[in-house]
Formats: sequence, structure tokens, C-alpha cells
Amino acid sequence: MTQDASPELDRLIAGYRRFREQGWTPKLERWRELRDGQEPQVMIIACSDSRVDPAQIFDVDPGEIFVVRNVAAMVPPFETNPGHHGVSAALEFAVQVLKVKEVVVMGHGMCGGCKAALTQDLKGTEPGEGGFIADWIALLDGVRDEVVDKHGTTGRPAERAMEEAGVRASLANLRTFPCIRRKEATGELKLRGTFFAISDGVLHVLDETTGDFSPVN
Repeated sequence: MTQDASPELDRLIAGYRRFREQGWTPKLERWRELRDGQEPQVMIIACSDSRVDPAQIFDVDPGEIFVVRNVAAMVPPFETNPGHHGVSAALEFAVQVLKVKEVVVMGHGMCGGCKAALTQDLKGTEPGEGGFIADWIALLDGVRDEVVDKHGTTGRPAERAMEEAGVRASLANLRTFPCIRRKEATGELKLRGTFFAISDGVLHVLDETTGDFSPVN
């Protein structure tokens, strides 16, 4: 290696070596299967937060889940305007090419993106100084008012309500995609909302009939 050494790189390399010993070699047959392609049954849309890795939380093997991560686990609505639609491209690939059977939106506790959407502290900042984040989390503006009316803009109850509202908003936006609406209607695809509480490590699943998140025992 020619890079300058650093404690951060050293930790990554040490982890890579553990992976080669514990994750690659013992599962060599599985990796050989994956060499020919992937067939995940589930797509998970999660937050970029370093504390909520879906593969770790759901304890899955390589190739089992197709994951997209972004600030606040958001799904934008279906749009055809010019631009780079990263989440939409990933959705299209998962649903139309990989033909996943479920799409799971996973919000989480102590989400900085949802908190910023609630407080709007970054509103009006320049791109590169917070403006990109502000534009992205503006996707939550439509559900923010109800949260603020009930809980205000600060405190853990308000933050939790915003985090759960974000999951519901992403599910609603998923259903603006024609291919998703069609496949959900025919039973080919299921949409689910979940919430992972960092404080106690408990996963909650959304009941869309009641609108409530219930803990998984």
C-alpha cells in the first residue's frame, strides 16, 4: 500500500483482514454463487447514519438484501424532471430488474436528518454549507406541520414523531411510482415501514391500518 498510514485506515484494514478470515473463507461457496449474480428478495431503504446498518440489524448474509441509504431514509416522489435520481434508479432496479418481493423503509431513533427537518435550522443555507441537506429533508415539509402542532419543534417526543412520520411519508412516496403501485395491487410486491430504536435496540413494525409502530418481541 502506498497511502499514508492513519489510525482510521488501519482500523479499516484490520476489519478487512477479519472479514477475509471470518466472512469470506468460511462462506466461500456462497461468494462463488454471488459471482454469477444476485437475487435478493428484499430491498431496504435506510438512513446513512453509522449506527443503523441494516445488514447488521437483520443479521443477513451477503446477497440477501438490496440496500439504499440516504439522509433520513427518504424516498422522493416519482418525478420525470431532469436531474440525477439516485433513489429512483435504485428502486427501479430493485423492483423491475431484481424483482424483489418486499420494500422496507427503516427509520430510526435519534435521526439527525429528521431533527433538522423538524427544527429547520439549516433552512436557507448555501449548498455545501448545509443547503444540500436542507433541500433533501424538505421532502418532510408536508408532514412536519402535524408533528409541530402536536409536539412543537424540540424534545424527544417531537423528534420521535417526526422520525415515524418520515417512514410514513416515504411509503406514500413509494406509491407514486407506477411500477410499485401496479405490483402492490397485484400482490407481487409488499411495502413495509419499520423503525429501529437506537436507545434500546428494539425494532418496531408499522401497522398501516392503525398508523402505529409496534415493537418486535
